[in-house]
Amino acid sequence: MIGGVKMPEEANQQENVVFIGKKPTMSYVLAVITQFTNGQKEVHIKARGRSISRAVDVAQVIQRRFMPDVKIKKIDLGTEEKEVEGKGKLNVSTIDITLSK
Repeated sequence: MIGGVKMPEEANQQENVVFIGKKPTMSYVLAVITQFTNGQKEVHIKARGRSISRAVDVAQVIQRRFMPDVKIKKIDLGTEEKEVEGKGKLNVSTIDITLSK
């Protein structure tokens, strides 16, 4: 758990990843700032579907209000196929925003 944000199992392998969900934006901002304060040079903000706008908000709040020295290094967009019972396969958009100091 980082900054009050529980991380999925995949994050245990990569400590510099923050997965965005339905919590308030500032929870994720705190998680990213904590990563940078703990010595990470890069932090990945990852989101899917409706959480993508919150991920963009997190990156902007960090840059504009808390850490102006942090820059957006890379933005990766993608699509994942998700199997939904009764509906078949659905495409879900994904984003990975890489912030660097």
